[in-house]
Amino acid sequence: MTTLPKPRQPELKTSLPGPKTASIMERDSQHLSTSYMRPYPFVPDHGEGVWLTDVDGNTMLDFFAGIAVSTTGHAHPHVVQAVQEQITKFTHVCLTDYPQEITTSLAERLVKHVEKPGEKWRVFFSNSGAEAVEAAVKLARNHTGRQHIISTMGSFHGRTYGAITLTGSKTKYKRGFGPLLPAVSHVPYPNPFRPPLGSTPETCGQAVLDHIEGLFVGILPADEVAAIIVEPMQGEGGYIVPPADFLPGLRALCDKYGIMLIFDEVQAGMGRTGKMFSFQHFDVQPDIITSAKGIASGMPLGALLAKESVMTWPVGSHGSTYGGNPVAAAAAHSTLDLLEGKVQHPGCGANLMDNAAQVGEFIMAELKGMQAEFPFLGDVRGAGLFIGLEFVKPDGSPDGALRDRASMAMFERGLLNLDCGEAVIRISPPLILTREEAATGLEIMRETLRTLQ
Repeated sequence: MTTLPKPRQPELKTSLPGPKTASIMERDSQHLSTSYMRPYPFVPDHGEGVWLTDVDGNTMLDFFAGIAVSTTGHAHPHVVQAVQEQITKFTHVCLTDYPQEITTSLAERLVKHVEKPGEKWRVFFSNSGAEAVEAAVKLARNHTGRQHIISTMGSFHGRTYGAITLTGSKTKYKRGFGPLLPAVSHVPYPNPFRPPLGSTPETCGQAVLDHIEGLFVGILPADEVAAIIVEPMQGEGGYIVPPADFLPGLRALCDKYGIMLIFDEVQAGMGRTGKMFSFQHFDVQPDIITSAKGIASGMPLGALLAKESVMTWPVGSHGSTYGGNPVAAAAAHSTLDLLEGKVQHPGCGANLMDNAAQVGEFIMAELKGMQAEFPFLGDVRGAGLFIGLEFVKPDGSPDGALRDRASMAMFERGLLNLDCGEAVIRISPPLILTREEAATGLEIMRETLRTLQ
């Protein structure tokens, strides 16, 4: 009889935090910005795949991937090789002034995932998602000659001035920083678990569309609206998937009034939901797309994708010193290799998008099964490896305190995770996560939840 090897488990050699971690965190608290949050006592030293080891030798299973950034896991050999090779050539020239083959070919690869027959797209590269969002607002205003932008409640678009104005998830991001960007409004996001505007799970999408139409009647002239920006699947607000009719309805509304439709794919994009971009789960096409986070497996890179008919701003009107850095572009190429299946990761099937879909389906099924055992699990939602687990009180209201207890207890058992929304734990591991590794994480979650009963 063959004995199968036991799946790898987290290995905790010290209490958390260990002595080296505690020392570094103390130094960190003395010298770094007071704005940093530090929700968990963890100081990474090195990583391999979906595992991260801290400076004290404690190895954790990574279920948050640096907020959905480490698409290919930690120190993926294909990404490392690409970065090393590019560094030996040149590290910076400035894409704003000089074209580079590595960024030209990257743009060509990206637009192939969104272009439709007769519809050409272009790319502007930045350093981050916030910068891509800033560029999207500038482009929409410049192209339309209009000023107003509509965003959604619960959204997160970044923390630079324009992006933070659009963000609608937490007031702490805005308190004390005003005045912010003028001519910005927020409307509800259609959350089927908590339907806004007195709607139902089935009608919440149309209710938000009707609400926007209502604004155009008495409050906001439609012909002064440059763009509506929305996360096709909302991240920071709680890992929310809208009803199927919402995004197509939003597209029709924008077409009706000549408004640009911007999809912020910074967190849900780049294969995380099982498709390259999360909007591709719906029958809809935007005018502008913002991308970052998982695009380059941890190297700083953002991208603004726009229809050629929309990208009409003049030469020199927008640029970036570091945007499209060739080393980051090399990492993006190697990330796309794995997402598209040009290079296969062992144990992850034809490509990482398929793996995200399949492993995510397994995790969702297991978590939904846990709902029967743990009544405080109010909702399990998501797509691919973009999954939210919402904690509720007996009356159904969000239970952020219980979520916080659960999150810390999971961490103390060796599972790195991160919260979002009022009472949600997000599951956003590297896309190389195998079913066996997912099962290990799920067992840690199950053990934790049993202690909360």
